[in-house]
Amino acid sequence: MSNLLDKKNIELINVFVFGEKIGVLGSDKNKGDSYFLFDKEFLNKGIYKNLFPFVLKRTDQVQVFKNQNNKTFKGLPSVFADSLPDDFGNAIFNKWLSYNNIKASDLTPVHQLAYLSNRGMGAIEYFPGKNLDYSEGINLQKITRILKNVIKNKKNVFEDSLNSNALLNIFKLGTSAGGARPKIIVSENKVTNKLIPGDVEFSENYYHYLVKLNIGEDTYNRERVEYGYSKLVKMAGIDMMPCDLTEGHFITQRFDRVGGKKRHILTATGISGLDYRNAEHSSYENLFEIANYINLPQNDIERLFRRMVFNYVFHNIDDHLKNHSFIYDEKKDCWGLSPAYDINYSLDALNKWVGAVHSLSLNGKRKGIELEDFLGLAKKYAIKKPLKIIEDVESVVFEWERIAYEIGVEDKVIDKISEDFKIYSEKKNRNRRNINKR
Repeated sequence: MSNLLDKKNIELINVFVFGEKIGVLGSDKNKGDSYFLFDKEFLNKGIYKNLFPFVLKRTDQVQVFKNQNNKTFKGLPSVFADSLPDDFGNAIFNKWLSYNNIKASDLTPVHQLAYLSNRGMGAIEYFPGKNLDYSEGINLQKITRILKNVIKNKKNVFEDSLNSNALLNIFKLGTSAGGARPKIIVSENKVTNKLIPGDVEFSENYYHYLVKLNIGEDTYNRERVEYGYSKLVKMAGIDMMPCDLTEGHFITQRFDRVGGKKRHILTATGISGLDYRNAEHSSYENLFEIANYINLPQNDIERLFRRMVFNYVFHNIDDHLKNHSFIYDEKKDCWGLSPAYDINYSLDALNKWVGAVHSLSLNGKRKGIELEDFLGLAKKYAIKKPLKIIEDVESVVFEWERIAYEIGVEDKVIDKISEDFKIYSEKKNRNRRNINKR
């Protein structure tokens, strides 16, 4: 091993993918820098050459990562920072640490990866991991009650029901999935229908779900709205994993657990190193450049275009680079576009932020988008029949009221969301009820 990684201030962890040790990741507690060294045996096998197409070089030399110590990457290379929990997972993790008298400030990102170990989304695993044995059956009512206390940061947060074991169970369930809203991962036995924590189990004996929890803290049930949007997404010809609504919670099957195997997934931020919080990095042009660089097939490029159009038509402004992902095919050593996810009306419909704009810009704009902006990008990336794609997506607008009513969305919420739908095409004789045409 390199002398650089032998220093006492460097915390180390082994990195595995598909059961193969691919290298060692290090984090400097003092400088905030990180280091990665590929395993020589792995390099000599010549496998998975496109595992990390942007960020890591296939070399037997130590790679040093500086200037990564921000909220998104926390000092790590982006491909590994992608494994870390986002806002919600961090809130749960920090609360559990506090309960156990552990200072979050004393832990390096490598420590946090050790807690995730083999429980994270995707196929990257970190060893040696921290032993987190405690788990119990899944009780959504109990979980939502505990989470409500955690998120509101109540003074009595350490009441009897919120003991270390309860927090540990929530931590295991909720720290793997990204995003700011409360969510957990669970697995359902195909025969008994019993729900168990979804942190380790990935066999074909189970369905594997991500559950977005409605904890009653919003002015309306936003998970119900997301379920309605999932129906619109599929009607618009966009592929998404099966979704459902249970006890007011939004449930979707995971696309990183298929056929009894873990699938290697990276977000657009993780695969490229572009910070989704940085406005200069956040554009659809950059997203398409990433897709082009990793040689996505043209069909995937056109699928991505259709999703972009949907986000603008249906005002899904939370379209940042971590809400677009790619799936690695280990047999073909190539990348493809993941199913769509996290597509929703992301504002509070009853308390709108007037100045809210899209996370990703198009043609240098985050508002005032016109048909020509779509067509310009379509021309650059050889999208076939872009106008037809736009009109196909727009035609679904008129299904919103019916779908939302059928699944129990309140009338006032339906109307407020409809106000923000946009029609961009010039097709005539279209019913524009509840549409503000630009």
